[in-house]
Amino acid sequence: MAKRFIPQPSVMSEVKNYLVIAAGLAFYAFAWNFFMAPYTFVTGGVTGICAIIQYTTGVPIQFSYFAINMVLIVIAIWQLGLRFCIKTIYAIAVLTLFLQLFQMVFAVYPDASVILGPDKQLESCIVGSIFTGLGLAFCFISNGSSGGVDIIAAIVNKYKDVSFGRAMLYVDACIVISSFFIVPTADTTMSLQKVFYGFINLVIVNVSLDYVVNSNRQTVQFFIFSNKYDDIAYYITRNLKRGVTLLDSIGYYSGKESKVVTTITRASQANKLLSAIKQIDPNALVSQSKVMAVYGLGFDKIKAKKKVLIDDKIVVDTDKMEKV
Repeated sequence: MAKRFIPQPSVMSEVKNYLVIAAGLAFYAFAWNFFMAPYTFVTGGVTGICAIIQYTTGVPIQFSYFAINMVLIVIAIWQLGLRFCIKTIYAIAVLTLFLQLFQMVFAVYPDASVILGPDKQLESCIVGSIFTGLGLAFCFISNGSSGGVDIIAAIVNKYKDVSFGRAMLYVDACIVISSFFIVPTADTTMSLQKVFYGFINLVIVNVSLDYVVNSNRQTVQFFIFSNKYDDIAYYITRNLKRGVTLLDSIGYYSGKESKVVTTITRASQANKLLSAIKQIDPNALVSQSKVMAVYGLGFDKIKAKKKVLIDDKIVVDTDKMEKV
């Protein structure tokens, strides 16, 4: 049997992922130092915990951030695998450096804290939250993580049908509320304001995160016309881990019989598949179209009632498949 041709993953694609992660973390560190820290806002995640530590003890955020994440990395290796954690360790190191870098910039240019103008707490909270959400989203779509609660969210998302944003929201809310009792302020009203701004941050961050991540999870359908359909199908099943259906086809003009490869993938896998097809058969004819929704193995779960009334008499439990 002839050896199958399997396209090799592009080194540039991995380099691009690491650069995107770094860019996302730069957004995150910038938002924290220039929009959140000057007004002593408490955000969610490990960064929020480290912010509380910094506000109460004076320990710089990057040090406690690095220490806490080293513990969480052990859990991540166990649950998500070493490949995920390599990028996570890289992200933790990069974010630590960026936090330190922007703090140095802030020390040289202290007026940077009023980048939007003096006494602009609400505006700073909104803009900083948008940058934070985009930064985290860039990490996730590149199969990375900034560590901390992101690791917990990734584990929950792996086993449960819960979005990244929602999983993070539950934990983050507890951190923000705790700031009311821990972070010292002039009066109770100011403490309540900090909690209020913290929840504004949570909502905007998670909406931004879910918007970018879920848009990247859109599905597409392919119809691939090629004489090398077997190699293409082999690549899809072995490398992309997606199902393939081969349809019989007959060319109207040539009368030649062949097969049409049809498959459904995530939009994020489309470029990888197109690159592989180009390597296998540059003359292949490819039709790509967006799919509104896909349910089943490897995609989203069907969100519907478990019991269905049939013929006004029989109710079928779709989990147990028993008549009651």
